Amino acid sequence: MEILFAIHPGYGFLSENVEFAELCKQEGIIFIGPPSSAIRDMGIKSTSKSIMAAAGVPIVEGYHGEDQADQCLKEHAGRIGYPVMVKAVRGGGGKGMRIIRSEKEFQEQLESARREANKSFNDDAMLIEKFVDTPRHVEVQVFGDHHGNAVYLFERDCSVQRRHQKIIEEAPAPGIKPEVRQKLGEAAVRAAKAVNYVGAGTVEFIMDSKHNFYFMEMNTRLQVEHPVTEMITGTDLVEWQLRIAAGEKIPLRQEEIPLQGHAFEARIYAEDPNNNFMPGAGPLVHLSTPQADPFTRIETGVQQGDEVSVHYDPMIAKLVIWAADRQVALTKLRYSLRQYNIVGLCTNIDFLLRLSGHPEFEAGNVHTDFIPQHHKELLPIQRAVAKEYLCQAALGLILKEKAMTNAFKLQTQDQFSPFSFSNGRRLNISYTRNMTLRDGKKDVAIAVTYNHDGSYGMQIEDKTFQVTGDLYSEGDCTYLKCFVNGVATRTKLIILENTIYLFSMVFVKAGDKVKAGDSLMVMIAMKMEHTIKAPKDGMIKKVFYNEGSQANRHAPLVEFEEKESNQRESV
Repeated sequence: MEILFAIHPGYGFLSENVEFAELCKQEGIIFIGPPSSAIRDMGIKSTSKSIMAAAGVPIVEGYHGEDQADQCLKEHAGRIGYPVMVKAVRGGGGKGMRIIRSEKEFQEQLESARREANKSFNDDAMLIEKFVDTPRHVEVQVFGDHHGNAVYLFERDCSVQRRHQKIIEEAPAPGIKPEVRQKLGEAAVRAAKAVNYVGAGTVEFIMDSKHNFYFMEMNTRLQVEHPVTEMITGTDLVEWQLRIAAGEKIPLRQEEIPLQGHAFEARIYAEDPNNNFMPGAGPLVHLSTPQADPFTRIETGVQQGDEVSVHYDPMIAKLVIWAADRQVALTKLRYSLRQYNIVGLCTNIDFLLRLSGHPEFEAGNVHTDFIPQHHKELLPIQRAVAKEYLCQAALGLILKEKAMTNAFKLQTQDQFSPFSFSNGRRLNISYTRNMTLRDGKKDVAIAVTYNHDGSYGMQIEDKTFQVTGDLYSEGDCTYLKCFVNGVATRTKLIILENTIYLFSMVFVKAGDKVKAGDSLMVMIAMKMEHTIKAPKDGMIKKVFYNEGSQANRHAPLVEFEEKESNQRESV
């Protein structure tokens, strides 16, 4: 029996390495990817543009010639008209790419792009293209087989980027009409057939404000963002790769491939958005993620206790969300991002929350300049922590101390030990304790008064707060349910090495005790928020909807039991 070996190259640069694909063929190993000729033709941008033009795929005006003299490139840039983009002929991942807006900066930007290209690809050849201002980056997932068949699995919008690298992707692209979607797909299939493409690939286009699109490049591999395509088509693209590598035909015909719902992928990075998105490294001291389900995927290779290294890409995970429509998927994405809690290094999670909640992003008005255009809203000046959060932090510390003394009491079995009391009880007077928390570089003094009813009065500068709450555990996590001046909050509480971390949560869950007027949930209708409050004192028996779900008119939202009569009601 003949034994066959195959290798899947992943979706890094190795998957587009011509020499590696050819070596596999020479050694009789099946390379799970396209033929090396397709990798070579599509990997050289100047060659790919010529092939695409011949195949009837729209391309951007540019220069893709062999003459690489500085003066020649400069003359072509002037002919095309500024702004132009210079790109490494063998580029990828945003490497060796620069936007040049005037002749004055041409030489400096060209030399910078060449240095980066030479370092990344050992080749500093450049091409020049007309730069489409504020374009969208729309790419189409294609598949080909050994029998000459090719299909498209619709498009992904990857417009929102930093440093020419994608940060959030969605499928299908928002605001695209069906006829444009079909033209995009058909153009991508023509591109794949032009190079006898086999396996998974992505044809990337830039799209202007009128939805005219132009071929940019083809990635001859499975891409990082392929899960959003899987979610909207109900396919397993890696399974398709394996089947096609084994000689089978594409599992579905074009008309059989469904387009269902909407999906987002957010890339969670160890990076500092407030420092030009500089990559970071360090230990994952605490890592908790949202609950995975058929519509929530977490693709990662790390766990709590691991370290993000400086030697590899700083991406920690891909968070992938699916829902029946874009608005619900976006709400679920924000909910899941709030559940993704990391301690130990700087991440882009808060930035992703601001991005996904921006009104223009919600409206689908995305383009590659989205982050620079909305810089002030997405990267606001860091302000002092709100006093209400400081109250939560102080309460968390106090309750943690109380838990420790209670544990000491149980351990020593001495209920009268003076070391086992932490309630601040005094005869005839109220005990006031001075605490100091550091907010950034600023020390904040908090005067905490232990009230006889178990609540706390907290004085911060000229403002007084009445605070009460308790701790509870779910799994390995500790949560703080807190009322600050009557406003209910729920946060995940982590205290590590004299640092307090608070991660905000949703309002109520089954088993919670509430008072009349407490906030139960927030509903969004016609882009307006409506806070649902408890009509009476009682206990939550059931919450009928998760965050991001759609509720029908007149449907019950929360079932609770009244405090006195134990009668169940729904609101």
